[in-house]
Amino acid sequence: MSKIDNLKSKVNDAEEFARKIWLAGLGAYGKSVDEVQGRYEKLNAEASKVFEELVAKGSKIEADAKDKFKETTNVEARVAEVRKKLGLDKSDMEQKVDELSAKIDALSAQVSKLADAK
Repeated sequence: MSKIDNLKSKVNDAEEFARKIWLAGLGAYGKSVDEVQGRYEKLNAEASKVFEELVAKGSKIEADAKDKFKETTNVEARVAEVRKKLGLDKSDMEQKVDELSAKIDALSAQVSKLADAK
């Protein structure tokens, strides 16, 4: 083999080695893109799963809160009904106080008339 052939062979080997380095770099880039994409898809799937779990939990809490509200409303309605039956509801009490005040005022006026008449 001549020096020129030997030199061409070394240049070809160097070019081939440089090409392999280039291809290895491309492969590493492609692999990293695949890994990132895989991680993204996994995170996206996990985020969707967590979101759906949160929605389900929120729905349960909402339903429980509505039930509690209905129970509270029913209890308050029952208490109001009992108070009304006993004559202890606020509107009736105010009306009764007003009626008693009017009667006291009328009696006071009559007592004053009787006292003035004597």
